[in-house]
This record gives sequence, structure tokens and C-alpha cells, in this order.
Amino acid sequence: MAALSEQVRAELIAVAHELADAARSATLEHFRTAGLTADTKETDRFDPVTVADRLSEQRMREILARRRPQDGILGEEMGRQAGESGLTWVLDPIDGTRSYLCGTPTWGVLISVADETGPIFGLIDQPYIGERFEGGFGRAGMTGPHWSRALKTRAPRPLSDCIIMSTFPEVGTAEEGAAFHRLAKQCRLTRYGTDCYAYALLAAGHIDLVVEAGLQAYDVQAPIAVIEAAGGLMTDWTGAPCPQGGRVLAASSPEVHAAARAVLAG
Repeated sequence: MAALSEQVRAELIAVAHELADAARSATLEHFRTAGLTADTKETDRFDPVTVADRLSEQRMREILARRRPQDGILGEEMGRQAGESGLTWVLDPIDGTRSYLCGTPTWGVLISVADETGPIFGLIDQPYIGERFEGGFGRAGMTGPHWSRALKTRAPRPLSDCIIMSTFPEVGTAEEGAAFHRLAKQCRLTRYGTDCYAYALLAAGHIDLVVEAGLQAYDVQAPIAVIEAAGGLMTDWTGAPCPQGGRVLAASSPEVHAAARAVLAG
């Protein structure tokens, strides 16, 4: 694919922020409201989806139909729509629906645009807190109610000083969970349950590692763009690119990434 012009890049950034604004409004319509319920997408475990998930993605798709009809779309709730431009918008209308149901403000909206190589620009938006993290096209920054700042990952330090995060203590299969806990034991502090907000914290320089498994493309593409723009590294557990998800290792620096990867490999 030919390099994108500055005009196209500016348009993609503007559209991404328009999508995030629409998703912010849609999700806040239902957040912490009485009687909010969820369906489950799986029969053997609770995998929730709410009216807010569907509304958020619907409103984003309506904007893309108007602003970027030539692009493809991959969304968690409404699947894939083919495009002809070589660009695909990857949307997670609520990353962390379990957190959303509980009223905790650590869920988020994930928006990215990708070419054949992977994500080239991404946003992590937390509507209730009002924080938005962006990365790509030479940009790496966050805005919020208290300040606007450049994003920069933390400098390298030994695993024994590192903070590691993951959404679930189980971390995928029993084998994957054992590898994670082997690594966590070598770190100073382990925290759970922050969903996509953990990746934002890594990009902002507050933590060192996020390790997860069983993820999908819409879970990872926006975090990849934001973290790499901030100076971090996000791959699978072997060090290979992970735009389709799977086992994910996000680190503040190549040095921390290499040390963590060695422990995960056993």
C-alpha cells in the first residue's frame, strides 16, 4: 500500500476521534443505570454483551458509512465488513463489559485503523473518566479532565522492580496461567481487572508489563498502536507480531520485554 498523504492521515485521526466521541456518548447513556442487564454470547461461560455494546458499535459504523465508506470494518459485535481502500477500522465498542456491568471505570472503547501490516493509528478511550490515549502517525499523547500529556513508557528496570497487570488471574489455559504466575512472582507488584486501561497505563509510564492470552484482533490493535507510539513493545509471547491477538506481551521497553519473554518461555 502506498504511503498515506498528510491530508489522509489528518482525516483518519479526525474520524477516529469522531468515532470515540460517539462511542463515549453511547456508552454513558447506559453506564451505572438501574436495571442494566446483559446477554451472554457463550453457553459454557458468562461472556456478556449489553445494549450499550451494540449501540456504541452501531453509532461508530454509521459515522464510517458517511465519512469513510471505502474502508473495511472489523467490530466485536457486528463482525467484518469488506472495504476497497486497503484500510480497516477495528472496533471494540466496550472492552471490559464485565467491568462496565459492575460500574467500575476501567473499561474502555478501542478504535484503530489498520493496513495490511497491522494497526497504524489507535485510540484507547475511557468515557466515564474522560481520558483518551492516542498513538500513531507521529503522535503519542493523552488528554483528560486534569491534564494533557505526551505518552512515554517507563525506562527499563529489573523484573524485581516491575509492575505487571492482567485482566484475569486465570490468564487463559492452565499452562498459560502457570507461565504468567511464574513471571508475576518475579515482579514487585501484580494487579488484575483493569481491561484495556492497563495498556493505557503502560503507555503513560505507570506500569511495566501487561500479559494476557486468548485475545482477539479488536482487543489488541488499538493498544499496539498506542504503546508502540509511546516507546513500548507489544508482541505475542514469542516476540512475533500479534495484530490478530492470542497470547500478548506488552512491555515498557525492549529490555523488559526480553526478560519477561524468557520467563514465559520457561
